[in-house]
Amino acid sequence: MMYENRIEKVLVLDKAEKLTGLVTMKDIEKSEKHPNATKDDAGQLRVGAAIGTGAETFDRAKSLADSGVDLFVVDSAHGHTKSVIETVKMIKKEFPTKDVIAGNVATPEGAEALIEAGADGIKIGMGPGSICTTRIIAGIGVPQISAILTIYEKVKGKVPLIADGGMRYSGDIAKAIAAGADSVMLGSIFAGTEEAPGEFELYQGRSFKTYRGMGSLGAMSKRDDSNRYFQEDIDAEKLVPEGVEGRVPYKGWAINVINQLIGGLRQSMGYVGCKNIQEMKENSRFVEITNAGMTESHVHDVQITKEAPNYQRS
Repeated sequence: MMYENRIEKVLVLDKAEKLTGLVTMKDIEKSEKHPNATKDDAGQLRVGAAIGTGAETFDRAKSLADSGVDLFVVDSAHGHTKSVIETVKMIKKEFPTKDVIAGNVATPEGAEALIEAGADGIKIGMGPGSICTTRIIAGIGVPQISAILTIYEKVKGKVPLIADGGMRYSGDIAKAIAAGADSVMLGSIFAGTEEAPGEFELYQGRSFKTYRGMGSLGAMSKRDDSNRYFQEDIDAEKLVPEGVEGRVPYKGWAINVINQLIGGLRQSMGYVGCKNIQEMKENSRFVEITNAGMTESHVHDVQITKEAPNYQRS
């Protein structure tokens, strides 16, 4: 109707003929172009923001709440601590209408403690990230699939679980969901995209983008990032990093990467015979695989002459 009558804006009235909204042609175009966009009741995109556990946490949280943020992420390398638990309790008390995601944890006990504190979602992952060295430097962590499986069995159905880190291919996302995750958090997969904040580099004739972990020395030199690893009061020259800085191949626009990831997950669900995430979690079965089996799983006995958009060997 708007197209036919060349109308750019339409006023929305209630039964009492009071103005309740305004619909524009641009709104309709955005809805058609991005049908899966996460929006609130007012049609605005939902936004989450990370907060730490330091002295300025409340002031930051209040400013974010006043700005209309939809949820908070209490972000720490070690979520099963008193400071994280108390921060979750404080946020739920002061801002009861806001959802809180808390983490990271790798044990059922850690997940349960955060749920009891009021967390609406749990972030799982200690050391699985491509640029994380926590398991080597601190000797601490749990293999990601094992962490997801054990936590899911303990807190099944209580709150959504987010698998944070360890995803190299779309098949890894499928495995994380099959193990019990409701969603995944991705870093390195998107680090090479046009929209990522890293700088461009040209190396041996190929384009790359710089990428660094939150636990890298460069990131921790900023006080807000060192707080995540409980080192905010340590001099820069004495910081102990739990991550590295590097580069990843340039991948182009993020939408192309997202389409490949979604497509790979859908194909995995098709193989298993699942039509939704919940069925994927309930009906999948894992088998043990050896190093020989993993070698067989990847491309072998051939020299790749044209790379696929969803497969690269580092």
